Parts: sequence; structure tokens; C-alpha cells
Amino acid sequence: MSLVTLQDIRDARTVIGDRLVRTPLVPSAHLSQRTGARVSLKLELFQQTGSFKPRGVLNALAALPPDERARGVISLSAGNHAQALAWAANAIGVPATIVMPATAVQAKVEATRGYGGDVIQTEGDLLATTQHLQRERQLAFVHPFDEPVVIAGQGTVGLEIAEDAPDIRLVIVGCGGGGLLAGVAAAIRALCPRARVIGVEPVGAPAMHESLAQGHPVRLASTTTIADGLAAPFAGTHTLAHAQAFVDEVVLVEDAEILDAMRTLMRHARILPEPAGAAATAALLGGRLMITPGDHVAVVVSGGNADPALLKSLL
Repeated sequence: MSLVTLQDIRDARTVIGDRLVRTPLVPSAHLSQRTGARVSLKLELFQQTGSFKPRGVLNALAALPPDERARGVISLSAGNHAQALAWAANAIGVPATIVMPATAVQAKVEATRGYGGDVIQTEGDLLATTQHLQRERQLAFVHPFDEPVVIAGQGTVGLEIAEDAPDIRLVIVGCGGGGLLAGVAAAIRALCPRARVIGVEPVGAPAMHESLAQGHPVRLASTTTIADGLAAPFAGTHTLAHAQAFVDEVVLVEDAEILDAMRTLMRHARILPEPAGAAATAALLGGRLMITPGDHVAVVVSGGNADPALLKSLL
């Protein structure tokens, strides 16, 4: 299996062009003081639609043949990929259908519809429902994470980190299906070979952690976590291959630690991350990582589409 290259990621940035935000990498005095490292936050929650997801989606849509784009696209998502696909497809005049779980955060469902997506919620199996609709409507499937073009698009996050902080020594990234982790790791390994890349999953959704341990993609029987954006029940074939090649370790964090990290970021960085967006910070603060004092550490805050009720409870 071929892996995404640095050139693939640079080509993805060209495709994306100026349609997305080059999100800032900002120093955190509070996190630096607590850890002894020089901690910077990569603020992907300021991206279009509130997460990193449009990067991969735009690259994937550009790669589709014109006839497939004309018929429309379909995918499945708990929320952030759904919003990104609806937004990006609407921007180029492509119909988008997104299958979402019945338990999806209502704010994410409403936002997806607001961006122009046709949302179909189901209490059944998301993938089976998506595949049925794909065949029935002859739509092109845009995978949430396990496609090289998606991984390359997400890799532009790592490209920006490496350009803004060439002295980086540790990059911490939340992991659901693994597209962001795979892309960031590919870019960092190519440009900052001395840096370590650590993935972070919830204890209740350890698909990549288990897949790395067993050496093949593992499908979880169930997931239970507050971080719906990291609750993919399986790691992809492509994302696992990238993690095996480029990622140093995947660590697990408890939901309580994620909530504490959200509070920390809200109070000291003045940002409003969703649980998935705070997972990397939870790993940094949880004492699970080897951190050399003075090293430059980048923490990816991957999204800010939190349930308003959850945010209110943390204030």
C-alpha cells in the first residue's frame, strides 16, 4: 500500500487554495507553565465549519470525476465531517447526502442542514444505511477518513505546523478514524524528522490503539465516549498503515480528563473546544507523555462544534 507523500500534501494545499483558513499556532503560557515545555496550540476550531475536516473534503471532491460530482456525493458522520461535506459540496454546486446517527448532537445536525446537506438520521448501522442509499441514488462516496486524498488534505495541518514551528519536537493529535493523525504524521515525519507524533483516543473508543496492537484494522463492538468526533468504531486500512509508519504512539484518555482539558482551554486559552478537540490537551496534562523541559510541543485543537448544553455545564 502506498503512503501519502509530502508532495501529495503540498498538492492538496494547492487544491484547497485560499478557500480555507490557515489556522494559527499560538503559544499557551498556562500549558507551558504546567508542563515545563513550550506549548503551542494549533487552533483548527477556527477553520471553516469549526473543524479540520474541510481540508480533506475539498481535496476529495476535487479528485472526483465530473460525472460523479454531478450526480452528488454521500457520506456518514457524527457531525464534523457532515458539516464539512455539506459546506464544501454546496460551495461548488454538488448535492450532498449525509447519514448521521439518531443520537448526533442536534447542533451538528442543524448546522449540516444549514450548510445545504440532506441529512438522513438513523438508529441503525450508519455504514449499511449509507451503502444502501449510495447504490439506490448512484452517489459517490466520500470517506470520512480512510482515503489517501482525504489524508493528504488533513496533512496540510501538519504542513502548517512544520512551517510555523520548524523546531517542533512533539505533536499531539486526537484520533477517531485516523485521517487527521495520519496526514499530520506524514507531514511532520517528512519535514521535522526529530519530532515525535502522538495520537490520542478516548478509553471508550480505542479503535486505532487496538488496531496497532493487533496489527490489523479492528472493528469495535461499541463505543462509549463524550468525544463523539473520536468515536469511529474502526480504524481504516490506509490510516492504520500511516500510523504504523509515522506515529510513535497512541495513548488513551478518560472522558473525565477530556472534560478537565475543555475547562482548562476555556479558562486559560479563552477558546471553546468540543470534546474531540480537547483530547490532545487531555493527554498532555494527563502525565502519559514523555516531555523534555523546554521542547516545543504542538497540540492540535481539532474542532469547536461542542454541544451548547455541555459548554454551559462547564462554565
